[in-house]
Amino acid sequence: MKTRNLAALTTALVASAAHAQSSVTLYGLIDTGIGYISNARTKPAVPSIGGSSWSQITGIINTSRWGVHGNEPLGNGLSAVFRLESGFDSTNGAFKNGGDLFGRQAWVGLTSETYGGVTFGRQYDFMVDFVAPLSATGSGFAANLAQHPYDNDNLNNNMRLNNAAKFSSVAFNGLQAGGMYAFSNEAGGFGNNRAYSFGLRYAGGPVTVSGAFLQVNRSATPSEANATGAVSTNDGDALTTGGRLQIYGAGVQYAIGKSTAGFVWSHSSTEDVTGILQGGSTTTGALHGHGIKFDNFEVNGRYFVLPMFSLGASYVYTMASFEPLTGATSRPHWNQVMAQADYRLSPRTEVFLEGTYQRVSGGNGNPVFDAGIFNLSPSTGNNQAVVSVGIQHRF
Repeated sequence: MKTRNLAALTTALVASAAHAQSSVTLYGLIDTGIGYISNARTKPAVPSIGGSSWSQITGIINTSRWGVHGNEPLGNGLSAVFRLESGFDSTNGAFKNGGDLFGRQAWVGLTSETYGGVTFGRQYDFMVDFVAPLSATGSGFAANLAQHPYDNDNLNNNMRLNNAAKFSSVAFNGLQAGGMYAFSNEAGGFGNNRAYSFGLRYAGGPVTVSGAFLQVNRSATPSEANATGAVSTNDGDALTTGGRLQIYGAGVQYAIGKSTAGFVWSHSSTEDVTGILQGGSTTTGALHGHGIKFDNFEVNGRYFVLPMFSLGASYVYTMASFEPLTGATSRPHWNQVMAQADYRLSPRTEVFLEGTYQRVSGGNGNPVFDAGIFNLSPSTGNNQAVVSVGIQHRF
């Protein structure tokens, strides 16, 4: 009897210890401020009507979010992991990502301390994971207001991949690799709105170099649309609509302490394009043609004047080529400058002043090619300025 009780007690203690090693963490970020926007459209249906705007803005640097992530050690360096993450508008409490509860991320998988991790669900591609950290936008220091036009290269991670199986290795002598495949989940349409991505990153000493590729295979024919495939087209997250989307790019960053300097180049193209991300949603029919291509060139730098105070800036030159169904090819190009001052009140709370100016030329009068910064109201013409002051708190 005593032996059975001792065995039961030992089993309970082992189970309790294993449970204690597991973790589920609630986390989040709230980013809100006051912003000035020049030449903002007041009637989206009439792009020429607008004016200056003062308003409260959410997600100036980073989109407000909350989530939970978990880790359960399984032994021998293997763990079960998951993440559920929801975006929201901190000015009114509304859901982002078309109202999806966990529209930012929703995945589960296994990770190995020796080899890396395999995860399944709604996830980011390797342009986001490997190239974006070297940019000012996305996971870079300035994020949203430093977004490249229309986020055409997804470095600001507006687009996620559904139904994705993803592998990311651990770093071997500074080299890390990854690959992923996102299923169309369509019966009889295995290749209709499927995607794949891969990337490489090397970090050695003060230098980090990365490159990545992403392709989404889909049909531009409306009757063949697969809205819930690898890239959702019913939640406003798609960068473009139409045929095949291809994105690739590379970047390099040099660090001195916490201060950094970087350069990023990226290319994107959409065949048989029918719409593009503008003003916070993917507008269809506004840009209808045989195809559109972008090349983005960015230089950026961030300098820590004090351990808690930094100054940052970026310059982006973007050139595009749009071939309409009829008429001459348009070759718009953008010049965009961003500057930021950031002061950390604590490890979790910071206040900031950030501004962006963008100017466009060569749009041939197409309002889609008017200036537009992040998901704010596009300009009524070829230039726009945004200046914001805000606070960001992490929990």
